[in-house]
Parts: sequence; structure tokens; C-alpha cells
Amino acid sequence: MEKIQRAWWKEAAVYQIYPRSFCDSNGDGIGDLNGILQKLDYIQGLGVDVLWLNPIYDSPNVDNGYDIRDYRAILAEFGTMEDFDRLLEAVHRRGMRLVMDLVVNHTSDQHPWFLASRSDRNGPMRDYYIWKDPKPDGGPPNNWGGCFGGPAWTYDKDTGQYYLHLFTPEQPDLNWENPAVRDAVFDMMDFWFQRGIDGFRMDVISMISKGGYADGPLRADGLYGDYTGQCANGPRVHEYLREMNRRVLSRYDCMTVGENAAVTPELACQYAGFDRGELNMVFHFELMDVDGGETRRWELEHPWKLTDIKGVMTRWQTLLDGRAWNTLFWGNHDQPRPVSRFGDDSTEESRVRSAKMLAVCLYLMQGTPYIYQGEELGMTNTHFTSIDSINDVQTRNAYRERTERLGVSHEDMMGVINYNSREHARTPMHWTAGRNAGFTDGEPWIALNPNYPYINAQSQVDDPDSVYHFYRRLLAVRKGSDTLLYGHYRLLLPDSEEIYAYTRTLNGKEILVVCNFTGKEVRWNLPDGWTHGEILISNYDGAGAGNVLRPFEAFALRRGGQSET
Repeated sequence: MEKIQRAWWKEAAVYQIYPRSFCDSNGDGIGDLNGILQKLDYIQGLGVDVLWLNPIYDSPNVDNGYDIRDYRAILAEFGTMEDFDRLLEAVHRRGMRLVMDLVVNHTSDQHPWFLASRSDRNGPMRDYYIWKDPKPDGGPPNNWGGCFGGPAWTYDKDTGQYYLHLFTPEQPDLNWENPAVRDAVFDMMDFWFQRGIDGFRMDVISMISKGGYADGPLRADGLYGDYTGQCANGPRVHEYLREMNRRVLSRYDCMTVGENAAVTPELACQYAGFDRGELNMVFHFELMDVDGGETRRWELEHPWKLTDIKGVMTRWQTLLDGRAWNTLFWGNHDQPRPVSRFGDDSTEESRVRSAKMLAVCLYLMQGTPYIYQGEELGMTNTHFTSIDSINDVQTRNAYRERTERLGVSHEDMMGVINYNSREHARTPMHWTAGRNAGFTDGEPWIALNPNYPYINAQSQVDDPDSVYHFYRRLLAVRKGSDTLLYGHYRLLLPDSEEIYAYTRTLNGKEILVVCNFTGKEVRWNLPDGWTHGEILISNYDGAGAGNVLRPFEAFALRRGGQSET
């Protein structure tokens, strides 16, 4: 009998909230903490266990909260610390937990640390950030480009040096080589744990250790050099994380997940290995990269193949099994809507079927599911006609850079944006078919997707055929099965570009998962021994009827005569 190494964060399902777009309680058009509080029954009803909040700290909002001005204060648009305390108490009262976003690769350029750092080249806080002298010609120290366009260096004429910012110029990178920076970060983390939170999602945490400052290879667009090789998975990153764990994380019964750029399964076993003393799990982006991902986000073509998805997920499922823990997600605040990207939103029937199919395929694998707000409703990408209507700094900068410097047409660039922009995930949550989708009584900070009258929570919560209701059933099935929580994964039909099928096994019990990724009928045969399997969940009546998988059909079967007890 194989012994199960249980942990609450392995058995949990996480619901990600983008506070600005979730629910507005005071009519200013911006979602807030009290809006989240009002919707806790809805979230709990879905069957999730953990809420992850995107940043709610005080911020100038150049990058929607990922440029933090004060780590110990709440952004006024979102509410007060008292509002946060009420929300946290209500979450705990419902038996759920709350995870905060930890953004410590960089701060806002308005943070007091940076104001002090740039004010005096010889001051005590100068080394809180990364400053370098110009090249002999006065240019930046190297050729790196920022993640959001432009160079990764900004010149400060008052002190005669450049500072590093891997994102916008308003997000200067912290210098983790400085022990005082680590002390300050760890003290801030302890402040929030003492307040009662249950963990952190750690933004671009694999970038906190820089491995050098030489020129990088030119990126595909030819405009700047790539910093990834020297800024991702750097030489001291594991040292820093072990120190963080020793000094802070190990003192609490908490959950940690790192956002890890350029991470492989082998590296994940270092970051999140069960015996490593670092993190519980990491986000990898190989699945998000099957159609180009960040490296080709703004190119015109984004084809993907099912065999590529299988290859990625099978590698992660098998290499981490018994060594580290997986994260499972189709999307988040930085990705387009999954049903538009990996499913089919061309008709209402295909949208609903494919949204359910995607959930079955991914969330019955080994790992912790992360469901981004609106995914459980099958929310889709919207349609943008003008860059002026877009708030996201990454999308705006990419449009300007590629149209002005690379000669890409407005029409082509808008086509790419309508496929792949982060803005799709940031349109407001659809609560009702009424005015502004019930998101706000005021003017929304960003335009709603116009399809909210027929894709909304009010119409789905009590509809047994809805995407929401299906997610609720799926999460209950997952939570009720040790085989699905902890079992081993084995891929079937590896070469099929139409069917994704795999098994999960544990202590002699076996579950079969089958998903048709196409909008057409596909011929297939149940594997031997599964004819009398018990249907655990299906997005059709029955399962695999007549040796044909119907469009976007998905189901899970338990081998006949077996049970979890």
C-alpha cells in the first residue's frame, strides 16, 4: 500500500481574484475589498478552498498594482486595512484561506526605498537597487530590453548612473545581494503572516538573483537583447529562497507558489522539491508557450498542436511525481481567456462544451488547480478596435513599438492583440445580465465584454447544465478521490491530435480521463477493461457512446467495481 504524503495545499483548489475587475461595492467603477466580501458565498459555492488576490497594496498603478509604493498599506481604491481584516476574517469563518501576491523583484519608483536610493549616490540605501555606470559612449550598461518594451535601463542624470528595471521604468529592480533588502522583505512578509494570511504567490520570484550584466542575444524582434539567461534562475536564487523559508515561511502553516520564468521540470524540483525547504510549488509557462507565449506573444501567427500540450503536461506530470508538486492552470491575469484560446467560442454550444472539456482535461491531473475569475463561467476574449481603449501597459507599449519601429500595420497588430492581450482577462466579472453586468453602479474603469447578457453568474449558479455548475461538480469529484489527488499519471494515445486521454492510478485503483479537443465527432474505442466503468463526470449524457466521441466530449471513468473507500 503506497503511503500518501498529504498536505492541505495539495488537496485545495485556488480561485484567483483580480480585485480591480471583480466587484465594485461603492460605485466608483473599480472593484474593491468589500466587493469581494459580498461575493464570498458565490466563491465558496464553487467548492474552492483558497482565494489568491492580485496585489492590493498602495500603488501608483502603472502596472495595475505590480508597482508597489507601500507594502504595508492598502490601495485606497480598494479600501482600508480594516476592510482587509474583515475580508480575511470572513474567509476564515467560511473555512477558506487567503493568499496574497508577493512582489519583491521590484518596487514602484515612488517607494520610499527608491526615493532614498536615487537621492544620494553615496547614501545608505543606494544599494537597495541595481545601479550601473554608463558605457563609454554614455549608453546603457548593456543591450537588455524590458519585458514591457523599451530598454531595461533608465538614466538618472542627478547621480550619473543607470538603474535596472526588467519591467517598466517605474518598476526598479531590488538588489537582493544586499542583506538589508532581504531583511526588509522578510520583515514585511512576517507582518502579513502575523495579520493572519495563509500564504503568498510570489511574482517573478525566479528573477531575484541576477547572474551577470553582459549583453544578451538579440530577441526575435531585433530591437533589444534578451535578459533571461542572466536574470532567470540566477546563481543565488535558491540560497535566497531557503533563507526566506528558514526565517519566515517555516514558521507558519502556509502555502507558497512561485511564478518562475524559464523553469523546467528539473528546475521545479529544486524550487519546490519536497525535501528542498524552499517553495510548495511553482507556476511554469510551458503550457502557455505552446502557441508562442511570451517570446512570440506579438507575432501574427499562434498555431498550437494537441501533441505539444500533451508533451508539456506529460513531462511535468511524470517528472514531478513523488518529487515536487504541480500547479494546474489554463489562464490567469496575464493570459487571454482559455476558452477562446484552447477551446471554441464561435457558438454558444461549443463555448459551453469546450469550457467543460478543458476543465476535465487539466484539473483531474496531479496538482493544485488555479481557476481565474470568470473561467468558471466560460468567459471569453472580447474584441478591441483601438489601442486607445486598452489600459494594459504591456499591450500599449507593444503596439507602439511594433507599429512605429517594426512597421506592423494597425490591422495586423490589433489582430494579435485580440488573440493574445492580457487585457482580455481584466475586463470586469459578469455577475448579472443587468447594467454593467452587476459589476458596478458607476462607470467601469475598463469596458465590459458585451456578451455579459448571456454569460453571467446569475444565469449559471442554479443551472445544472452551466459551466459554473460543471466546475462545482468537477471540483467535488476531484476532492473526493485520493486517486485523482495523488495518483500517478499515464498518457494514452500520445500521437493523436484530436484526443487527450490519460489514466490516474493509486493503490490498485484507476481512473480514465478522455477529452475530445475538436468540434467534430471522432472515432475511438474504449481501452480494454473499461466497458463497464463508472462515470464520475461527463459533459454529455453517457460517455463515449457508440465508439464515437462527440464534439468537445470529456469524461472521467472509474474502473468498474472499484471505489475510493
